Parts: sequence; structure tokens; C-alpha cells
Amino acid sequence: MKVTLKVWRQKDAQSPGRFVTYVTPELNPNMSFLEMLDVVNEDLIRRGEEPIAFDHDCREGICGTCSLVINGKPHGPHRGVTTCQTYMRSFKDGDTIVIEPFRARAFPVIKDLIVDRSALDRIMWAGGFISVRTGSAPDANTIPVPKDVAERAMDAAQCIGCGACVAACKNASAMLFVAAKISHLGLLPQGQPERYRRARAMIEQMDREGFGACTVTGSCEAVCPKGVSLEFIARMNRDYAVALLKGDPIQRAAAAI
Repeated sequence: MKVTLKVWRQKDAQSPGRFVTYVTPELNPNMSFLEMLDVVNEDLIRRGEEPIAFDHDCREGICGTCSLVINGKPHGPHRGVTTCQTYMRSFKDGDTIVIEPFRARAFPVIKDLIVDRSALDRIMWAGGFISVRTGSAPDANTIPVPKDVAERAMDAAQCIGCGACVAACKNASAMLFVAAKISHLGLLPQGQPERYRRARAMIEQMDREGFGACTVTGSCEAVCPKGVSLEFIARMNRDYAVALLKGDPIQRAAAAI
């Protein structure tokens, strides 16, 4: 099969970008979308042209690095898969495929299809951790956790931080990502001491990074490759409300002294 690609090419964040059209060499329908881009890049290099820059790492749907908007949808036409798990058999011979980077003010373009998603890292630095020592694995396993709580925590922990929720949201909101990271720690016993402080710190960092507000359209849940639920946003909002009412425990302690 052969397809026509309309690929966003951009030198850096300061340079203007544009779509460039390429006709692929012969493709095997069973190759992945990223393998297709590899073939296209090999052809461009042979012709003395600059290859298309795109992000990838594990190519197993685990790392969340392969973030592309394919025909207007983050990660491509299917639900519950990443770009690297999208195969060319999902398209027809002769199709035109539009490939863009994730677009958000908080995700500046580095080059072509690669964006800087370090804003998500800074949100994690603000509160995505626990300070309670759980000891070795046997010690941690002695802490009783109800089965339904453990399952909900694992559902939230499935988030791979790819940023598809941001790319799909009309407001470029990172609420689903932040809610997942807050919830998977806040549900477990080890995460309780910093539960409310964590929610406030991570949400405030999200706002500083320039992400938009959530208007609950559900587009984030629809494109999430791991199926993270909107219910975690509701849980996060409750924790944030409690955090605002309680105030900062460190400041309270300092005031008491």
C-alpha cells in the first residue's frame, strides 16, 4: 500500500511551520504507524532531504512518548491505544493522512512533531510524591488496603502522561492527567498525610504552566490510551476544595509557633 502524508514541519518554536506533502514508498499494511514514519525517513535521507522529527521510545504503549495527532485525533483513529500501537492496516491504500504535533500553549514545539511536555514533569515535582517510608516490599504488603480502593488506585496509576488529554481538550486542560496522578496516591494509605496539600500544590502548578480550565466535555477520557475516567477529576476537585478550606498545614503550624 501507499498513502499520502501531510506532515507538520517546523524548525523550532520561534519559526513558522507548515504542512509538507509526502507520498510514501511501498508499505506493509501490518507495520505500525511509527515504522511507517521510519520508512519515510529512510527514503528522505536517501534523497538528501531532512527526516521528519518525531518522538518515540518503548513502542509498546507504555511510555507515552509517541504523541501525534493523526487526522485530527490524538494517537489516531482507535480508542485505547497509543500512536505506536496504531497500524497501517487501519488506513486504506491511497488514503491521505494528516499528521500534527500535540497543540497547546504549554506544549511548545521543539521540532516538527516533537513538543516539550516538561510542564507535566513540573506538575509532578510540585506534589506527585509521598514522604512516608513504606520499607521493603514485604513491609509495604502488610499495610491493609481494601480491594476496591487498590483497584481504583491502579486505574488512576495507568496514566502514562502522554498528554493526549491536553491535545484533545478545546481548552488545552491537563485536568485528567493531574487528577490521575493525585488520585492514585491519594487513594492509598501512604498518600494520606499529604493528600490535600498535594492536590492544592499540583493544581496550582498546573495553572502556572498555562493549561486551560476543565469544562467537562469528556474529550480527554475519549482519547486517553489507558481509559482513565473522568471520575478522578471529580475526586480531585473534592480534595482541592478541602485543601482550600483547611489551608496549608505548614503555614498553620508556623503560625501556631
